[in-house]
Parts: sequence; structure tokens; C-alpha cells
Amino acid sequence: MPEKTIETILRRHSGREFTGGEIPDEHMNLLMECLRWSPSAGNVQPWFFYVVKSRGAKRALAEAAFHQDFIGDAAVVFVVCAEPEAAAAVYGERGRSLYCLQDTAAAVENLILAATALGYGSCWIGAFNEGMARKALEIPRHLRPVAIVPVGPGEPISRFPGRKNASEVFEVVE
Repeated sequence: MPEKTIETILRRHSGREFTGGEIPDEHMNLLMECLRWSPSAGNVQPWFFYVVKSRGAKRALAEAAFHQDFIGDAAVVFVVCAEPEAAAAVYGERGRSLYCLQDTAAAVENLILAATALGYGSCWIGAFNEGMARKALEIPRHLRPVAIVPVGPGEPISRFPGRKNASEVFEVVE
């Protein structure tokens, strides 16, 4: 089992070329469970997830994401929102300004790894106009949209970006 997990992590890449296929209910349920079971500070779970299938809403999110039009081609788009005050109720300002964002980041990572394991493309999008995304889904003020994640069947990734050398990103302290 661990080999499969590591293989999935190393195989994950941002996919932006969706083929327009569907995601079966069984897989949708798995993706949502992987979001729900993400780790969070103190198990507060300061998040809320929009599961967007509406073509019009997907187009509005693509526009909010500075015209990243491939968003509209995905079978589904997840909008991951933080609930800062839920984290603040337990952890004060650090919960509001940091922990809720770390928690939603962990949820997005669970989602994109689960999508990869199931054979779907996905892309973590953080570059978007928060107000436009909020308006597209009528997101209430107590939630903050943090990430847009389109998921669906896609073209195989043919070009993989490089990574920095290990010596540039690690320092072993003994």
C-alpha cells in the first residue's frame, strides 16, 4: 500500500486539458470523503466545500480566475472555503489568519491526490478574484474562498515541470 501512495504523489501534476467526460457518483463520493477526512488543527474542520456542476457557475468561476477557461471544461469544480472564525474560536488570531488556511490547503492536497489516484486530472487554482468567486456561488461572508479545483477526465500530461535540486530546498540539522 505505501508504494501506491508514494506513486500517486509522484504522479500528480496539474492537468488543464479536460476531455469533458463525467465522474461517476461512486468516485464523486470518494472525492468528497477525502475532503471531509482531511486533517485540521484541533480537528476543528474550519471549511466548507462547494461542488459545482452547473455550466454557468463553472464559467463564472473561470472568469473569476482571470479567464482560466479550462475550468469550465472540467466535469466538476470544487471551491474550497475556509471558515476563519471557527478556527479563531479555538486558536484566536493564529487560527483565523493561519490554521484555517493550512487546513484548507491540506484538504485541497487530499482532493488532488485522490483525483490522481482515481485517474482524473485536477488543478489547484489560487489565482482568482475572491469577490467574483464569492458572487458566482453566493458564498456567505463567514466563508472565505481559498482555492478553485477543477477535476475530471483529461488528456495525459505530456510535459512535466522540473523541480529544484534537493540541495536548494533542504538543510539537514543534526
